[in-house]
Amino acid sequence: MRHHHMTIQFIRQSITACIVLLAASGIACAQEVVSPDGKLQVSFKLSTLGEPSYTISYNEKTLTGNSPLGLQTNIGDFSRGLHTTGHEVKTIDTRFKQSRIKTSTIHYQANELTVSLKNAQDQGLLITFRASNNDLAFRYTLPREGETGSVRILKECTGFAFPSQTTTFLTPQSDAMVGWKRTKPSYEEDYAADVPMNTPSKFGHGYTFPCLFKIGEEGWALISETGIDSHYCASHLSDCHTNSKGEGLYTIAFPMPEENNGNGTVEPAFSLPGSTPWRTITLGETLQPIVETTIPWSVVEPRYNTENQYKMGRGTWSWILWQDGSINFKDLVTYIDFAASMGFEYVLVDNWWDTNIGHDKMKDLIRYAHSKKIDVFLWYSSSGYWNDIEQGPINRMDNSIRRKKEMRWMKELGVKGIKVDFFGGDKQETMRLYEEILSDADDHGLMVIFHGCTLPRGWERMYPNYVGSEAVLASENMIFSQEFCDKEAFNTCLHPFMRNAVGCMEYGGCFLNTRMSRDNKSGNIRRTSDAFQLATTILFQNPIQNFALAPNNLTDAPQLCIDFLKEVPTTWDETRFIDGYPGKYVVLARRHADKWYIAGVNATQEPMKLELQLPMLEGKKTIVAYTDGKKREPVLKEVKLKKENTLQITIQPQGGTIITDRL
Repeated sequence: MRHHHMTIQFIRQSITACIVLLAASGIACAQEVVSPDGKLQVSFKLSTLGEPSYTISYNEKTLTGNSPLGLQTNIGDFSRGLHTTGHEVKTIDTRFKQSRIKTSTIHYQANELTVSLKNAQDQGLLITFRASNNDLAFRYTLPREGETGSVRILKECTGFAFPSQTTTFLTPQSDAMVGWKRTKPSYEEDYAADVPMNTPSKFGHGYTFPCLFKIGEEGWALISETGIDSHYCASHLSDCHTNSKGEGLYTIAFPMPEENNGNGTVEPAFSLPGSTPWRTITLGETLQPIVETTIPWSVVEPRYNTENQYKMGRGTWSWILWQDGSINFKDLVTYIDFAASMGFEYVLVDNWWDTNIGHDKMKDLIRYAHSKKIDVFLWYSSSGYWNDIEQGPINRMDNSIRRKKEMRWMKELGVKGIKVDFFGGDKQETMRLYEEILSDADDHGLMVIFHGCTLPRGWERMYPNYVGSEAVLASENMIFSQEFCDKEAFNTCLHPFMRNAVGCMEYGGCFLNTRMSRDNKSGNIRRTSDAFQLATTILFQNPIQNFALAPNNLTDAPQLCIDFLKEVPTTWDETRFIDGYPGKYVVLARRHADKWYIAGVNATQEPMKLELQLPMLEGKKTIVAYTDGKKREPVLKEVKLKKENTLQITIQPQGGTIITDRL
C-alpha cells in the first residue's frame, strides 16, 4: 500500500509541476503522465489557439514530435478553440487470463491521465491517456449534454509525428473494390522495409495497421488501434506529410466511400456518452517491447461471456495444395484420415462444399470425421451483395435470419467452427457484421476464423469464440506466385514485429511439399528449408493452426518433421523476443506449459551466426535442436551448452532452427 500511495503522489506531483503557462512559445498549458517505471513520458499540450497535441519521450529521448489531437463532429468542433476545465489521475492495476494470445497471464499496470476540455460552445471532451511500461493507449470520450443523444465523427485529427531520420516498415492500404472479385481492401498487400518516410504509399491511400517505425538510433515505435467493435469503423494511417518542424506526420484516416460497394457511411457514429477506440503506440529502445506487447488486449473488455468450452488445436485443409478440385467427399475423407494419423484436432472444409457435396451429404462427412475423432470447420462467404464472389456458400452470413438458421443446422451436426471469407472493407457497418457473426456463432457453440478480412483489434479478449484472422498476404500466395515463394523468408521475418505482434494471424503455413501442387512435382518451388517451415509453427501465433500439409507428406517428408508436427502446440503461456531485425532474421522463444520452444529463421543470403542469451534454459546442460544439414535436410541433434544460458548457433540462408529443452 505504501508503494501504491507513493506512485499516486508522484504522478500528482508530476502533473501539478507540469501545468504551466507558456504563451510565448505558443503553448497555453501542458500536463504529463509517466509510466510506472518512469521511462515513458507523455506530455499533453494545448496551444494558445486551443489546439490539443501530445509528445512522447522514452528514457529522456523524444520519440514523437508535437502530434495533433482532436475530433470534428456533427455536433461540434473539438479540434481547436479548446480550454481545459480540469484533469483526473489514477492508477490501473489489472490481471487477467487469456488463452489465445502470445501470453496466458497478463498483469497490466498503467498510470492514467484524463484531461477535461470545453470548446467555444461550452461542449465537453475528455482525452484519456494510459501510460504503461513501453505502451501508450489513448482515446476520446464525449459526454451527453442536453437532449443530444448521438454523434457522428466527421474527422479524427489524431496524428503521429516522427523526426526526419525515421524509416518505416509498412504495408499500403489498397484501392477499394479491386482484386479478386472486387473484394479489396483485405489487408493482403506487400510490406516494404526500411523505407524513408517521404515515400508515397503505393495506392495513395496511406497504410494498414499495424505500422512500424525505426526512429534513427533512438528506438522503435509500433502504431495500431484496439477495441474496434460495432460502435466505430476501423481506421488506418494517412500518407506522410511534412509538418512545420520538418517532421513526418501521419494522421488517422477513415475508410474510403467506395469500400463494400459503397454500402455504409465512412463516418462512425455512436450514442452519447460514448468513446472512440484506443489508439496504441508501443515504444522501446529495442524491438523487444514491440514483439512482446500485450496492449491490444490490456485496455479492452469482453463483449459477452460464453457458456461454451472451446478447444484450440491443429487442422488440415485440402484446399491449400489440392485447391478447389479437392472439395469432394472422397478427397476430404482422405484429409480427415490424414488429420487423424497426425493426431490433429480439426479438418477445414473450404469453399464450394455446398455445391460439390451438399448439405445432406455433409452430414455423412461430418459423421465420418467424428468417427475418427476429428472435428470440422466449414467455409462460408461473408455475403454477396458487396462483391462478385461466387464461391459458396454465399448469402448466409450477412443476414441474421439466414445466419441463425445455418448455424442451428451446424450445431445439430456437431460442427465446431466456421471460416468466413471476403469482407473487403473497414466501415462501421462491416465491423457490425463481424460482431454479429461472432455473437450468433457463440450462441451456437461455433468458433470463428476470418479470411479476406480486416486486422483483429483486441478481438481475442473481446470475443471468446474468436480464433484467428488472415489479414496478411498469406500461404495461398505460395501457390499463386513464384515471386511470393522467393520472398517467403523475408515476409516471415516481418510478421513477428508487425502483423502478429498485435493479433492472431491465421496464415495457414508450414509446407512440407517442395513444389506447390497436389503431385509435389510441379508448380512453384519452395525456397526455404524444412527446418524453416517447422520454425514457422512457433513464429506464427494463432490458436487454431491449419497447416499447409498434404497426405503425401506422411511418406515423402522426413519423419522427424512429421513427429514434431504431431506434438507442436498452438497456444502459448509466454513469449520472449531473443534477437532479430525486420525482414532479415528473427529468433523468438515461446513457452507452452513448462516446455520452451526457441525458433529462428534467416532471410538473408548468408549464414547467420548468433550468440543467444537464453535465460529460460537456466540449469540445462544439453538441449535438443532441429537445424539444417549440409544438404538442407532437417537434422535433429543434442547440443551441449558451453556457457550457462548462452548458445552459439548458425542459421543457414532461407533456413531455420528450433531449440527445445527436451523432446
